[in-house]
Amino acid sequence: MNILLFGKGGQVGWELQRSLSVLGTVTALDFDSTEHCGDFSNPAGVVETVRTLRPDVIVNAAAHTAVDKAESEADFARTLNATTPGAIAQEAAKLGAWLVHYSTDYVFDGRGSRPWVETDTPAPLSVYGRTKLEGEQLIAQSGANHLILRTSWVYAARGGNFAKTMLRLAQERERLTVIDDQWGAPTGADLLADVTAHAIRHLQQHPGDAGLYHLVAAGETNWNEYAKYVLAVAAKHPVAEKIIAREVAPVPTSAFPTPAVRPHNSRLDTTKLRTTFGLALPHWQTGVARMLTEIL
Repeated sequence: MNILLFGKGGQVGWELQRSLSVLGTVTALDFDSTEHCGDFSNPAGVVETVRTLRPDVIVNAAAHTAVDKAESEADFARTLNATTPGAIAQEAAKLGAWLVHYSTDYVFDGRGSRPWVETDTPAPLSVYGRTKLEGEQLIAQSGANHLILRTSWVYAARGGNFAKTMLRLAQERERLTVIDDQWGAPTGADLLADVTAHAIRHLQQHPGDAGLYHLVAAGETNWNEYAKYVLAVAAKHPVAEKIIAREVAPVPTSAFPTPAVRPHNSRLDTTKLRTTFGLALPHWQTGVARMLTEIL
């Protein structure tokens, strides 16, 4: 199996290089790749890459993920999140290739407390959410065999993440203030990558299971409780000697105004994914603890 991976330098892309390697030959590209174009600001160049390499499977981990910045550069975000993925999908349809694409809970408006299911009506609150939704729609309309995985609160040991920020601040401040009215499930890039590889293999045998799925770790939390858990795990490691924070105070989202509106309810129901692909998803604390053990 020949696999073409876009966005190899991101958190999910980095893990995908590992997980996809057991399925076949992986050509991994990023925006600055030189041999082939992986720059999503250049849709024509990316399409030419697909035509040249003629992969069996295309996995797109590239995206405009700077949520606040997207508000001031909507056209650029739309190119990266919608136009180019849509062009790839059209090319995949011509080739008969599979396309795997990642989307987000930001396609929803965050109302209520019930976990969102795949059939709920999207109502994005931000440019990021709107462009990611458009990307989903263009892929679905292309006729390509596709797998779209919506996820949320992605982290990895590599690169920056919420846990690392909390650990740094906890060594600088005696009191932290962290939002407690946004709910979701921290989801590891390694989990996303492993499920992707499993799903691709499954779809080779069961192509009728193509489509849209929600993929997050099990359980739920808010950012405040997430921060407290991070510090509780850190307390068992040598870094505990450097931590001076004694309080993680809860505050509402309104305490931290941002250009892009964040959904309060980012819970995603994974029943469809677990049932279709025969998976048991680990609790969010399991992945976060593992990540913290790696970085501490």
